[in-house]
Amino acid sequence: MDPCDLDATEARWLIGCKRLSPVELAQSCIDRAEAVNHAINALVVPDFERMLDAARAAERKVMTGGPLGALHGLPVCVKDMVDVAGLPTTFGSEIFAGNVAKADDPMIAQLRAEGALMMGKANNPEWSAGGNTRNAVYGATGNPFDPSRSAAGSSGGSAAALAVGISPLATGSDTGGSLRNPAAFCGVVGFRPSHGVVPGHSRAMGFLPLPSNGPMARNVTDAALMLSAMIRPDRRDPWVSVAQGRTHYDAGDFARLARVDLGSARVAVTEDFGFAMVEHTVAEAFRAKIARFEHVFARAERTHPDCTGADDAFAILRAVMFSGQHRRLLAEHPAQIGPNVRANVAEAEGYSAIDVGRAMEIQTRIYRDWQVFFERHDFLLAPAVTISPRDWHELYPAEIDGHPTRSYYHWLSMAYGATLAGHPSVVLPVGRDALGMPFGLQIVGGRGEDVATLAFAATLEHYLASEPDLARPRPDIAALTKAPPIAADAEFLGFA
Repeated sequence: MDPCDLDATEARWLIGCKRLSPVELAQSCIDRAEAVNHAINALVVPDFERMLDAARAAERKVMTGGPLGALHGLPVCVKDMVDVAGLPTTFGSEIFAGNVAKADDPMIAQLRAEGALMMGKANNPEWSAGGNTRNAVYGATGNPFDPSRSAAGSSGGSAAALAVGISPLATGSDTGGSLRNPAAFCGVVGFRPSHGVVPGHSRAMGFLPLPSNGPMARNVTDAALMLSAMIRPDRRDPWVSVAQGRTHYDAGDFARLARVDLGSARVAVTEDFGFAMVEHTVAEAFRAKIARFEHVFARAERTHPDCTGADDAFAILRAVMFSGQHRRLLAEHPAQIGPNVRANVAEAEGYSAIDVGRAMEIQTRIYRDWQVFFERHDFLLAPAVTISPRDWHELYPAEIDGHPTRSYYHWLSMAYGATLAGHPSVVLPVGRDALGMPFGLQIVGGRGEDVATLAFAATLEHYLASEPDLARPRPDIAALTKAPPIAADAEFLGFA
């Protein structure tokens, strides 16, 4: 096994006991990127020389002894929505194509403090608007299992990089599934935490907690390890509870997940939350996979919380969130704004204060119903995404099984149900669907029960690992090295 294919937790252990050099790991990740990135365009701004310098410093620290951080020597790909000093932060927008970050985002500074090595920037759609990673700055990102298909989004570059071994860890962010959807499409793990676990100090609308940063990795334990290094007492995020300079979340609880008793879990199972349009390919795969392991739980009940009005509430609140800075940018740079952001701004213009109040009432009702629901159930299992990966040339699915979608984000409804309620949600890769593409199982836990949700997911992952068709699928690295460059496609750059 090449070092770049090691799990993050295993690599960190090997580094700590001097069996793996951080330089060796970094070079292996670079070699993999140089071999396959041309086929999928996941890493759009490599920072190899500086990463190697940091790896050499990390190696010296190992050899001289002393305490090492939780992520010491581990390469991380950073979504191009987050500042890394000296690297471009374009947000996937032509307007900011020349923008170079002067300082690290606090999240990046925190990861560095725990020993992580920044590998470079991973691709995302313009302003993370959409579930297909395409933009006019860096072009499209292809799926590692079939580069002609979408890697989803908006954290598509991060997910694709993880799947092929470019890095063992990556940052993501999530509003309507932006780290969960690409995790499902690319066969990796994405975790959206409860509001207030990972600070998001730069959100323009800090009191509207639809977006959240979160970890992405190749397994749940690695994602939890990364999450342990992302927690900090940052009062700039109004949802982070800080008392006496501390947050009430303990990083150690995430770094050392306990194995749980699956046989005592009260599980709810739903293929559509009662409102989502789910493609038959996905629904059939979900039913078949659940049938393979539901017997291990204390109870597996076909039910779901009340999500009535979720589509309308999410549409309105999302439009409000996008209308701030993006409305101004559209007015100042109309020729440099893509169709998804343009659609959001136009949608916001059609809503009134009455609509916003109605959306907030719906969200509150949904939230309270979810709290009652999770008094009777410990976890909820559902598909992560409504469709199997499609051709990336399709900007977004205009239909699902012949039924038209309402907007470019309507097909993300399996994710934004949990977003509205604010519950932690992890996507676990569980084999493939009938089309041979990765299938993502979404596991939703109780509000604030992030540790329990990750521990349950990690235990279930361990249980399924012995079944080859239920374990994490692996892309064909040899085939990707021989694949043509995705940039050669005539529609690679832009939104055509």
